[in-house]
Amino acid sequence: MPSTVRKNKPPKAAPRRKRDAAATRGRLLKAALAEFCEKGLGGARTANIAVRAKCNIRMLYHYFGNKEGIYLASLELVYAQLRAREKELDLLHLDPEAGMAALVKFTYDHMLAHQEFIKMVCNENVQQGAFLCKLKSVPQGAMPLVKSIETLLLRGQKQGIFRKRVNPVQLYVSILSLSYVHISNRFTLSITFGQDLTDSEWLAARRKHVRDVILGFLMVGKSKSKAA
Repeated sequence: MPSTVRKNKPPKAAPRRKRDAAATRGRLLKAALAEFCEKGLGGARTANIAVRAKCNIRMLYHYFGNKEGIYLASLELVYAQLRAREKELDLLHLDPEAGMAALVKFTYDHMLAHQEFIKMVCNENVQQGAFLCKLKSVPQGAMPLVKSIETLLLRGQKQGIFRKRVNPVQLYVSILSLSYVHISNRFTLSITFGQDLTDSEWLAARRKHVRDVILGFLMVGKSKSKAA
């Protein structure tokens, strides 16, 4: 009988294609964030995004459809990154005061380290939230944080260390506002007050100030926490 010759099957290419697709999409999103942060939605150009990403512009249209599509994906990304890192804090395993201090420190540090979030949010406010309202993931993603803050508040109130009748959303908006207004307005504030708001010592003092303001508002008993 003639011997059977086995032919080696070529390796499957699907996993490689998936990796390449993910890498290309990631480069496009990174480039889009840079373009939108620098020029806003109106000034951004898909051709510039493709050049920044070192991709054929057809890939941008393939993955995102058009400029508005990649803007929407970029906006969703910065919110998703913030929410994912908040979850890593595991706030509900901390005591109320430590949990609030951790949230303040994280929010302050995240805004400083990821200023693309601030720029994208400012851009979207120029659009009056026209694109953000299309992203169901954003309000859904915020709910666990609100619930965690509410739980910490209730625990602190039961322990007699937090004031009562504090709205969790109001509190978070205060934390967020105190953590980024000096970044979004750093140029005008630096000129107005003759201080460099990008100086590392100024920023460290600002972080402590934000923590003291928030905990000073919340605490009704003697604080035992250390400075951030």
